[in-house]
Amino acid sequence: MKHRQIIGCLLAGALCTTPAMAQELTGTLKNIKDTGAITLGYRDSSIPFSYLDDNQKPIGYAMDICYKIVDAVKKELKLDKLEVKLNPVTSSTRIPLLANGTIDLECGSTTNNVERQKQISYTNTHFLTASRYVSKKASKINSIDDLKGKSVVSTAGTTNIKQLTEANAARSLNVNIIPAKDHAEAFLMVETDRAVAFVMDDILLASLVAGSKAPNDYVISKDAFSKPEPYGIMLRKDDPAFKKVVDAATAALYTGGEGQKIYDKWFTQKIPPKGLNLNTPISPELKNEFAKPSDSPDPDSYK
Repeated sequence: MKHRQIIGCLLAGALCTTPAMAQELTGTLKNIKDTGAITLGYRDSSIPFSYLDDNQKPIGYAMDICYKIVDAVKKELKLDKLEVKLNPVTSSTRIPLLANGTIDLECGSTTNNVERQKQISYTNTHFLTASRYVSKKASKINSIDDLKGKSVVSTAGTTNIKQLTEANAARSLNVNIIPAKDHAEAFLMVETDRAVAFVMDDILLASLVAGSKAPNDYVISKDAFSKPEPYGIMLRKDDPAFKKVVDAATAALYTGGEGQKIYDKWFTQKIPPKGLNLNTPISPELKNEFAKPSDSPDPDSYK
């Protein structure tokens, strides 16, 4: 009889501990719980996604989405307080800093593609863009072929400079490709006539033109180097528990209508610090994406 009671107690104990073991935290969630902090990577000039205001505080569309994710993580881990640390990243450092654990989420304007998904993961798409170029109207650059033999700038570490390099070879353009450290430096090169054009995501070009000294001097190309490309918040690869929380948070944000409100705040209204208005209403493709959230890197899936 005693033996049966002992065995019964052991079995009951095993059953009681199994759910707790199954819920044991791992990866990013464990680290956040242990440290009481989450680190967001931000960009300093990717208007309106992630940039610095007059007080050098990171703000923007992607930052707002990341703060919603932070709220979901805090709730998931049942934390009273969760410290948010902010770490600057560039096009070249964002993936290494995510992979080595310096940042937990990258809140910027990062294209989701198959090649990058080999190194990191993305949550649901929050924007769709295409790679184009900006030039001065006076330069009369009306097509990609008009760039032949000229100096063209793009930001180092981006998909755009890769697309420009590929088009340069495929079309025998003989373009002098200049890598810039960030978007602001690249636009300045066009502004000061050190480059005839700047190849970048069209929405980022629109924001740089809107914030320039003479917006009417510039034109963004109709010709594109790419199909529509999805932007997503990056997180570490092979961390399904954290990705599940992040995906649920962004899906709820987009399908619930709050995502569109945050979009309108940054793309159809005046934004700080200069009161610029990008006048870019949400596209039918992005509206459809918000209704059925996805982290697909395939441009064709967003048509």
